[in-house]
Amino acid sequence: MANNHDTEDDWISKTQLKREAEHIQKLGEELLDLNPGQLAKVPLDEDLAAALALAHKIRNKNEAYRRQRQYIGKLMRSRDIEPIEVALNIFRNESALANQRFQNLEALRDKLIAGGNDALQQALQEHPELSEEMQRLRQLIRQAAKEQSQNKPPKSSRELFKLLRELLLDSRSS
Repeated sequence: MANNHDTEDDWISKTQLKREAEHIQKLGEELLDLNPGQLAKVPLDEDLAAALALAHKIRNKNEAYRRQRQYIGKLMRSRDIEPIEVALNIFRNESALANQRFQNLEALRDKLIAGGNDALQQALQEHPELSEEMQRLRQLIRQAAKEQSQNKPPKSSRELFKLLRELLLDSRSS
């Protein structure tokens, strides 16, 4: 009986094992979704890197690709996945941050179009780098508001967004 008690602490249910295997399989799927530049930043051994490279090559061959994905999951079950998870979390956070920046730019653009000159003055106080293209900004804001009021395609609105991105985001990354 005492022997049975000792093994109880180490016992893991089949359901738990399946959950862990599914989690590892999903991590493998995430690795397949990374671009080559991101994949190069993930700590992978040779076998796993080769398996991922082959999967990218056969992506359009459904059954072979499915088997390769399963094989990648099998390889990952025998490895320490913590460094891989850390790298994937970094990419997830970068993606979430990029999405947030994108949404902030959209909100600023919409605010500029709706608020006109007052909104532009407020934006200039918050983002002095916008003053570089003041004339172009005013022109695009006017055109975008006009297009919006006439239910025309938002060509100027898109151009305004691109200009804001160039002035606010691209200037920070350089």
